[in-house]
Formats: sequence, structure tokens, C-alpha cells
Amino acid sequence: MTDMNITINASFLPHTDPEASLAFYREVLGFEVRLDVGGGAMRWITVGPVDQPDTSIVLTPPALDPGITDDERRVILEMMAKGTYAGIVLATPDVDALFERIQALPDVDIVQEPIDQDYGLRDFALRDPAGNMIRVQQR
Repeated sequence: MTDMNITINASFLPHTDPEASLAFYREVLGFEVRLDVGGGAMRWITVGPVDQPDTSIVLTPPALDPGITDDERRVILEMMAKGTYAGIVLATPDVDALFERIQALPDVDIVQEPIDQDYGLRDFALRDPAGNMIRVQQR
């Protein structure tokens, strides 16, 4: 078997308000916009860390699959509002410094302050405007 060279190129998170999500990922997390396709609520926005051009998050309109029923769509939106539908884990060299910077910004939904977890990580949690859970751990 040959060595496999696989990297994560993009992860997908839903958005309910593209402008609010765009502002959050740019202003709170410092990500750059790489692609912005569509219009209104039907926008797919690709963002990512400035110094990691090969790693992206694609912010997508939720529950667009034509096979999803109205009830399923409602459940997805309810789960998003509670922060239980989607999430991502980010890493930084200094969790406490990043938390202090983010906490000082207006209207950021902090879920958990930095804590040393029983499983050996130090992290904190926040939610983006669509309710997606974002955990940030010490690298």
C-alpha cells in the first residue's frame, strides 16, 4: 500500500444570515473570504484562516436538499438555534489570549470560558450567529 497524502480542504457549516455569519468569521475569528457565491439567503461563502490557504469553511444555506421534508427542515433549524446541529473544533497556540480578545468583542455568544478538560485539553466554546458550536482548543 502506498502512503496516502490526504488533507482536509473544506468543512461545511450552515448559516441562517449570510451577512451576520460573514461578519462573525471575519471580525471575530479573523478569517478571510475566499469565495462568495449566490445572493440573499442563498449564498455559499467560503472563509478560512489567512495563513492556511488550503483549509476552508464553507458557510451554506441550511436544509436545501430536495429530499428533506418540511418536518426535517424544521428540526434542523431548531437544532441550529440550540447549537446542536453542527460544529467545528479550531486550535490556537494561546487559548486564553484568544478568549480575552474574543470576549471583549460585542455580541459574541460565549458558551464556555477556558477550562482544563479531564481528557487533557484546555479549550473554550462559542457559537456563531447560526448557532453552530465552535470549540477552540490549545494547540
